[in-house]
Amino acid sequence: MADLAFPLATKLIEKLGSITSEQICLAWGVKADLKKLQRTMSIIKDVLLDAEQKQEHNQQIRSWLRQLKDVFLDAEDLLDEFECEALRREVVETFHGTTRKVHRFFSRSNPIAFRLRVGHEIKEIRERLDELKSNKAIFDSLTSIDHHGGGGDHHERLNVTHSFVRASKVIGRESEKKQIINLLIEQGDDNQSGNGNVSVIPIVGFGGLGKTTLAKLVYDDKRVVEHFEKRMWASVPVDFELTRLTRLILRSALDTEISDNLTLDQLQGRLREAIKDKKFLLVLDDVWNEDRIKWSELRDLLIEGTKSGSKILVTTRNTSVAEMMGTIPTNINLQFLSFEDCLSLFVECAFKEGRDKDYPNLFEMGKDIVRKCGGVPLAVKTLGSQLYSKTDEREWKLVRDSEIWELKQEDVGHILPALKLSYTQLPPHLRQCLAYCSHLLKDRIEFSSLLLIRYWMAHGILDQSRVHGNMELEDIGELYFKDLWARSFFQNVIDCHAFYIFDMHHLIHDLVQSIAQGECFTVKSANTKDISENVRHLTFLEAGQNISTTLQKLNKVRTIEAVEIEIDESFLCTCFSRFKYLRVVELPICSLQVLPSSIGSLKHLRYLNLCCNEAIMKLPNAICRLQSLQTLNLSGCENLQELPRDISKLISLTSLVLTTKQTSFTKNGVGCLKSLRFLHIDKCNHLTSLPCEKSYLTSLRTLVIGSCEQLDLGNVNYQGTPLRLQKLSIINLPRMVALPEWFQGAANTLQVLFISMCENLEALPDWLASFTSLTKLVLYSCQKLSSLPEGMHSLTSLRELTIGGCPELESRCQCDIGEDWPKISQVSHVSLSSFD
Repeated sequence: MADLAFPLATKLIEKLGSITSEQICLAWGVKADLKKLQRTMSIIKDVLLDAEQKQEHNQQIRSWLRQLKDVFLDAEDLLDEFECEALRREVVETFHGTTRKVHRFFSRSNPIAFRLRVGHEIKEIRERLDELKSNKAIFDSLTSIDHHGGGGDHHERLNVTHSFVRASKVIGRESEKKQIINLLIEQGDDNQSGNGNVSVIPIVGFGGLGKTTLAKLVYDDKRVVEHFEKRMWASVPVDFELTRLTRLILRSALDTEISDNLTLDQLQGRLREAIKDKKFLLVLDDVWNEDRIKWSELRDLLIEGTKSGSKILVTTRNTSVAEMMGTIPTNINLQFLSFEDCLSLFVECAFKEGRDKDYPNLFEMGKDIVRKCGGVPLAVKTLGSQLYSKTDEREWKLVRDSEIWELKQEDVGHILPALKLSYTQLPPHLRQCLAYCSHLLKDRIEFSSLLLIRYWMAHGILDQSRVHGNMELEDIGELYFKDLWARSFFQNVIDCHAFYIFDMHHLIHDLVQSIAQGECFTVKSANTKDISENVRHLTFLEAGQNISTTLQKLNKVRTIEAVEIEIDESFLCTCFSRFKYLRVVELPICSLQVLPSSIGSLKHLRYLNLCCNEAIMKLPNAICRLQSLQTLNLSGCENLQELPRDISKLISLTSLVLTTKQTSFTKNGVGCLKSLRFLHIDKCNHLTSLPCEKSYLTSLRTLVIGSCEQLDLGNVNYQGTPLRLQKLSIINLPRMVALPEWFQGAANTLQVLFISMCENLEALPDWLASFTSLTKLVLYSCQKLSSLPEGMHSLTSLRELTIGGCPELESRCQCDIGEDWPKISQVSHVSLSSFD
């Protein structure tokens, strides 16, 4: 991430200015030292944009930037100390008043000790910066660049109004599509490898050519949908691990989550039952496995008992994989897209519809850019999206004439020059956000925008100074997410009402991994000797004693992530004692039984994910000392007896997802979290009511309540409470027969209302017509709902209405003929079909 020095310098200079302007800093006596540090950083910042542009062809500059970035990150850790200390002071004042604890906290020893320690660290950082600045061979060769121009404009206005809302066409693959569909629906015997009832059709091609896109196009084709009784899709893990892959296929077959506790035999039994006597289509996307035995095990499972005519469609970059799996005489080999088709795709992505003719000079430059993309659709689409709606010829020339096109293969590895160029042309704040996507594991099927945005928040890379108005960090993060989506860095984005699910093309994964090289490390026993002492983000694939020993030499780590591996208390104690600057701790599905109380020492921690650790019964109250904590995820912790007693002391907590066995919330607990913006209460089967306090409600923006069998939403007195809710999801609440009256407090702010599987909900209230900000209403599987309330025509902001699994209501809302149609005829998009 060496080329991210500029946005980091900008942020640090702003933070230094903020700290030195506060009175508390004067008490600590380090104002003069911080001012000097600010001046040094400002001098260096002026040449950073030039350095970032020249580093591609200059190893010395690249190394200099890397060293500079390390100093900046250490400086950021230091400056965060001020924020942590201020939060600690706020907690003491709020919860302890003027007791002896306060006097002890503000005794002369504390500020003096703080000044001595921080003053020493400031001096050390200034000396390191001065040494880098004194490197005349580099520093004097760099030019101060105007920060207000070009693709790296830090103050670029947000522009997220393009491709993420436009349906992208598939261009130039009609013949391949037709060929594959014919192979899928033909009834002849093409099983030339003796694979029984199942034919295997491989699509083979270079990364970025559109194999997955073509497979999706075929998968959703009307003829294919009608031909097969069961369709399934699985993104294949690189290791082709049979248990995990079977679970993925079964999940798609049943369209539901599959328990991690099922054995391979149980999974295979359920899958056999799901496809028994059915003609199915299975897509295995992005297969790397060349082990014939592994493939045979899966194939034998799929062949048994299935109907003749079943097909498997495989996408792979590897010809040998296709030869091993395929049963057709000739594979579907995707070629590079023709220049004409690439140009059509580029025009669609880069220009508003029909506007390419208005800019002939840009169109001609676009031709040159397309030629350099070499027929790879992903490259064309990414660069085209980057240039969308930009009419300044200088910006197009920067792309067309970039030196990146001339880099040798060893300089870019297997990263397409067009993708590297797409990254470098991003404004600094988006480059930073994309680089921090390096923690998203390539083997995962899908990611959540909610968790990604929280991760960005935890690392402090969302810039509130860039937007107008009083936008909150969560909203800024969503804008950044949509902007990267619009520029084609994210794909297959699905709107889940409260957040988005998405994935990343494997080449984009490779790109962000190359950007983060040196700061991110994946730990396994065989490679621990290769860890740099400056590594900041660790992903663990195993956590044994050897690894704990290796960690002793590290102290700058900000992220630890371990997913689906066994973690013990000893390993966590090592991490918590060594890594005092941890911002993110991700430990989902880690068979965790005990969380050590030493976690309370992590004053910088902002993101803690413990979801699906079913063995955890209790959390240490020390967790409530984490005054910087913004996100706490306890979803799926089904044996958690209760929340810690002092949870209200988490004064920075903005997102809470929880599963607990509590029957009620304790007084002065969750209900007193005044900073809470997102609350998700999930599978709390004993819970009878929401918190009795009202204070948490006034800050909430998103409330999600799901699968709480005993919960009565009306069992609290919130009447008259002004709400600022924007998104409300209610899922599987059998005790809810009507929306509670207190929801009226969100009449002026609620934008999305999602109600699902509420079997006893009998009617929507007439006061729903007063929700003038409502843009989306989704009603799913609420069988007793028979009509919509009067006054629906007053919902002038409503743009999307979806009704599924509500038979009588669907009938009444039929276009032109249903009794309730006049109430909703003004809504631009009405869908009356059950969800897939």
